[in-house]
Amino acid sequence: MRLSHPRLSVLSILLLTGACVAPSQRPPAASHAPRPTHRPAPAPAPVQPATPAPTATEWQYRPVAPGIWTYRADDTATIARFGPTAADTRLSLRCDRATRRVTLSRAGSGQGPIVLRTSFGATSWPATSSPTPTPHVMAIRAASDTVLDQIAYSRGKFAVEAPGLDALIVPAWPEVARVVEDCRA
Repeated sequence: MRLSHPRLSVLSILLLTGACVAPSQRPPAASHAPRPTHRPAPAPAPVQPATPAPTATEWQYRPVAPGIWTYRADDTATIARFGPTAADTRLSLRCDRATRRVTLSRAGSGQGPIVLRTSFGATSWPATSSPTPTPHVMAIRAASDTVLDQIAYSRGKFAVEAPGLDALIVPAWPEVARVVEDCRA
């Protein structure tokens, strides 16, 4: 293959320009100036613990109390009990089949009405207190009371409050609905 003269000159120019390289530079002569000393990095500032989120004051955002519901039935009554153990009942709903009344009983010494909070709203029931054999506050309602349905069908949990006692927030498990239905049958 033969190259024409104009192409040959362009190719030669390209080869010659590629051969032109700047002279290499020598590294600068070492100076006898003192080297900078390495200082250790400053200690990091102490990390402040994160401020905990404010405690939710509304009952529906608080956790449920530790414990479980249990159910028991006999010829005259049915009862659902909530507590950390079977022997330590914190709340109970009892149906007296003969009178068709439901008794809600909250452990502890309190005075005044019981306030029930459900996902449907809040209701106040008149209550009495009993110091013996173990202190408790109780309210008695007809089985037809619609608030019993609100307790049974509250979204996940409900709260029971009485003056002088901390709010008791419990899960809305089927045992509660079962006692209500037993009283209506």
